[in-house]
Amino acid sequence: MSEKRPVVVYGVSGYTGRLVCEYLREYNIPFIAAGRDAAKVKAVVEKIPGIETADYEVVGVEHTLEALTKLFKGVQVVSNMVGPFIKYGSEVVEACLAAGCHYTDTTGEQDWVLLAQERWGAKFAAKGLLLAPDVAQMYTTGEIAANICLETPGLDTLDILVLWKGFPTYASTQTIFTILKANWYYLVQNKFVEWDVAANFEVSVPGQHEGERRHQGQGEVARAVHRPHRVRGLWRSSHWRLVRGDRKLSPGGVCRAATGPRNPAFRFR
Repeated sequence: MSEKRPVVVYGVSGYTGRLVCEYLREYNIPFIAAGRDAAKVKAVVEKIPGIETADYEVVGVEHTLEALTKLFKGVQVVSNMVGPFIKYGSEVVEACLAAGCHYTDTTGEQDWVLLAQERWGAKFAAKGLLLAPDVAQMYTTGEIAANICLETPGLDTLDILVLWKGFPTYASTQTIFTILKANWYYLVQNKFVEWDVAANFEVSVPGQHEGERRHQGQGEVARAVHRPHRVRGLWRSSHWRLVRGDRKLSPGGVCRAATGPRNPAFRFR
């Protein structure tokens, strides 16, 4: 039995890497917190509440196949947080394959998932290893919901819209711009069909896109100006901005909304 800690979290200097380490500490799973800058990794890990109770070590490693393979030797699972994955993921996957350990990551990049399946899926399967990109909230919760829905007999079509709040980190912003350059696909009869970049869907999300069309401030009625926002291959909720006369409202008056065919609905942030 190898004495090496069973899990490597690679890319711990970011927000998601810290969260993974927090859960590993909570479940008493020994881990290696790794990144290109050991000092940054150490600074992040030391801020985790209760980290003094964890069995872990901090390791600095170059982002090369040789260095990563050496680090991964003897571990069971690598949790990769270094993105954009289409740019930085190949070395990590290859190192996992060479070291004989399972691979997971937190990508939201469909092109990376498809590439990983095409290039390494059979190779990992031949060694009895797990290749699992896309273990992230962007898609995992949607896939769970899809599987529940598909248990309903006679269901023919399933459309899923995933929305989330918050502001992206620097690394996530890099990933977003990488995604904008990629082609995106959906399934029809178990075959991939490319999204029409001009496609537009109007949606209303229960519990989120609710509110009155009348702004009560100073007894004035607000006008709603429709601002559709498109991301290539993906559509987010339409954006609405309330204006009073010719003046924009304060930041508190900005709304995000989606519309139905005849019933625009929105709420204040």
